[in-house]
Amino acid sequence: MDLHQLYVFTKVVEHKSFSKAAEDIFLSQSTVSSHIQALEKTLGIKLFDRVGRESILTPNGERLYQWARKLLLLKDQALLDLKQGVTELRGIIRIAASSVPGQFMIPKMVKQFRMNYPEVNFHIQASSSKNVAEKVLNGSVDFGILGEKYEDDKLCYIPLLKEKLVLVTSNELDLTGPVIIQDLLHYPFVMRSSSSGTNAIFERFLKKNKIAKDQLNIVSYIEDGQSLLQFVIQNVGISVMSVIAAREFCDKNMLKMHEISGFDDERYFYLVYSINKTQSLLSNLFIEGVMDLV
Repeated sequence: MDLHQLYVFTKVVEHKSFSKAAEDIFLSQSTVSSHIQALEKTLGIKLFDRVGRESILTPNGERLYQWARKLLLLKDQALLDLKQGVTELRGIIRIAASSVPGQFMIPKMVKQFRMNYPEVNFHIQASSSKNVAEKVLNGSVDFGILGEKYEDDKLCYIPLLKEKLVLVTSNELDLTGPVIIQDLLHYPFVMRSSSSGTNAIFERFLKKNKIAKDQLNIVSYIEDGQSLLQFVIQNVGISVMSVIAAREFCDKNMLKMHEISGFDDERYFYLVYSINKTQSLLSNLFIEGVMDLV
């Protein structure tokens, strides 16, 4: 049984598509099909059923997939053991990250990881928390780091860091003491996009206080945190954001942070990966050691 054929097989399983698997591993679709046909012939079993445009695993295919993951990981571990030094490891790790982790956590984590594995190259994709989860599910990244959990049986979450949200205003606005939620209705408000983790938490707080989102004077919806910060600094509106993101700008006297009375909800940032994805040795090393990188 050829290990490269098994690797190709796992990619077809993860993408549920011969063409997408071929694109992921830089092979032609015909080559991928040839590998699968050769594997089926060697084993004497059918691995896939074609249902519409998707390739669905047969029961024998399901069993082989579990073995293939173990065999490929064992191969990587054997190669690692035979290396004279782990610093020779090289390859690509693909990460999707929501706004705050992408700006304030991942740079430090990458720096820390590269101290041990300097030949590793990182591809970082910035997305909303919801899109991060979707990218992990469709296999376009190895794992993600995000600020909201989206429940799915295929996703596994590792809590990394706890934090809370705060109200941010420009220096021109004079607010004192903890602000009550009703006070926010009197000011222009800059809102994160609906698919962000920050937005999800804040909307739950509004609902808890029986305030509809359309009662806010929302002047803009913004995808990324850096743009939102500039809108607040320029006094276009107030907003709610991560204390991790706001603290640096508050310390530089570029904006003000305020507590919202009763808004004590804390959240975690998580590393999320798919239990169905065959991780490379490098990705496994990152995932298993992530708590030392935070």
